Amino acid sequence: MFMLRGKKALITGGTAGIGRQIAIVFAKQGASVAIFGTNRERGVKVVEELQSCRVDEGQEFLFEPVNVSSKQETEMVIQKVLEKWEKIDVLVNNAGITRDGLLMKMSEQDWDEVIDVNLKSVYNTSQTLIRSMLKRKSGKIINISSIVGLTGNPGQANYAASKSGIIGFTKALAQEVATRGINVNCIAPGFIETAMTEKLTEQQKSEILKKIPMSRIGTPQDVADVALFLASDASNYITGQVITVDGGMVM
Repeated sequence: MFMLRGKKALITGGTAGIGRQIAIVFAKQGASVAIFGTNRERGVKVVEELQSCRVDEGQEFLFEPVNVSSKQETEMVIQKVLEKWEKIDVLVNNAGITRDGLLMKMSEQDWDEVIDVNLKSVYNTSQTLIRSMLKRKSGKIINISSIVGLTGNPGQANYAASKSGIIGFTKALAQEVATRGINVNCIAPGFIETAMTEKLTEQQKSEILKKIPMSRIGTPQDVADVALFLASDASNYITGQVITVDGGMVM
């Protein structure tokens, strides 16, 4: 049994880390997958990986280079995918960046870039796709936030604001579209093995581990498994929720 057979999914920030792993898991469960990203070389490589995960002849895999912080560009490319596929069943808003620094030294550019890529992109994709989902009375929107959006973190006022905003956006949209068969949920990962956490020193990682009851840093697979559940029919009665994937850091 393939949980997403016949489904079509769009994943932003799908060329690396959590987004890439979600794309792979979805492909292995029978979904066609379109990934958005800004690195063409990585995008092409991920599509090749997805091809090797194919379980159904009808599956298709696409990469589109998109700056999801641009509403015009996002709308144009989503319409292109919709014309090809006619529908998108699952939207995963995963695109994200960091521009860390203490607020007193944070530039307006560093603030704006993080808000635009992390938060405005969620509006750009969801607002573009929601009409199509409403017409079909079905759809799953999965927004990737962070436990930092719940707890805050020194030196990440911009990142925390963007991720907290995603949580509020999720809860509001879930209430708007619940009667039309659309589920909107949020995943808040903790410390996950990605390019972002690779920048941490061994001492920083050691301090982080002390705060994690499960005593390990998470993997992209840990997040992808939850995304699969939320994308599947198994979660049809769940909406407006924030699921932390953090080894018990936030309880």
